[in-house]
Amino acid sequence: MKGLLAALLVVICWSGFNLVSRFGSTASFTPFDLAALRFGVSGTLALPFFIKLVPMRDWPHYAVLAVFGGLGYGLLVYAGFAFAPSAHAGIFVNGGIPFWTVVIVATLARFHIARQTVLALLLSTSGLVLIGFHSLLAPSSGDAWIGDVLFLAAALSWAIFGLLMRRWQIRPQQGILGIASLSMVVYLPIYLLWLPGNIAQAGWGEIGLQAVYQGVIAALLAAGMYSYANQKIGACQASMMLALVPAFTAGGGVLILDEVLGITTVLGIVIVSLGALLGALPTGGIDSWRRLFGTMRG
Repeated sequence: MKGLLAALLVVICWSGFNLVSRFGSTASFTPFDLAALRFGVSGTLALPFFIKLVPMRDWPHYAVLAVFGGLGYGLLVYAGFAFAPSAHAGIFVNGGIPFWTVVIVATLARFHIARQTVLALLLSTSGLVLIGFHSLLAPSSGDAWIGDVLFLAAALSWAIFGLLMRRWQIRPQQGILGIASLSMVVYLPIYLLWLPGNIAQAGWGEIGLQAVYQGVIAALLAAGMYSYANQKIGACQASMMLALVPAFTAGGGVLILDEVLGITTVLGIVIVSLGALLGALPTGGIDSWRRLFGTMRG
């Protein structure tokens, strides 16, 4: 139950991440600015604890995790926002993570994977296609496909991170400390010396919002809860819960941005939610429900 609650918290945090990042990308910030705020804030908070808690001999593992779960994911997803809207991110990133996770797990297991997981993935993917139907097929700038490819690459990077965390049995708290610390050490010098930035043109309110959300909520809280859920309920189940993010993002768009949901989107949200619920159930959960209902009828 704790693993499911952690995964649900990730869904809420990541839905807000899509909205806040979209706001930042359409304001004064470049993708490099958002990455600098993410790594700078989280790394500053995490570095003292990382040095104290993690022996230097273990740092190579954390460096690999930082490549995929920190630098790789962050830079790819922020770059994607420069080409494609947040709706595409919700579909390709949060729908891509369970897709890539199941594909990698199935490949490593020589395609011996529970039918329940495959069914959940197909169900969630169908719902995601419905949610993104209008935004993906509507006329748009010719560069939107670049953002979609970047989002898919970001999803692959995060899926690899989640699987490595579980394989190496790294404690979630230490893993997130390592990702934040090493990403900051590598990225900030490069950003300050060579990459373009517009933070100086942004207001303090905008900077504060992005710093807190990107550096604390997204980089530390959400990533930590995902790692915890990953170890408690498994990589496939934890990643499947992320299929709920487009639904939560759509709801946030209605409440915060006054967006209107069409019937296709609502139907897609329902299908995605069912797929995520099915994927989050332990293997054999359907059979348990059938036996329970059969007992009740009897």
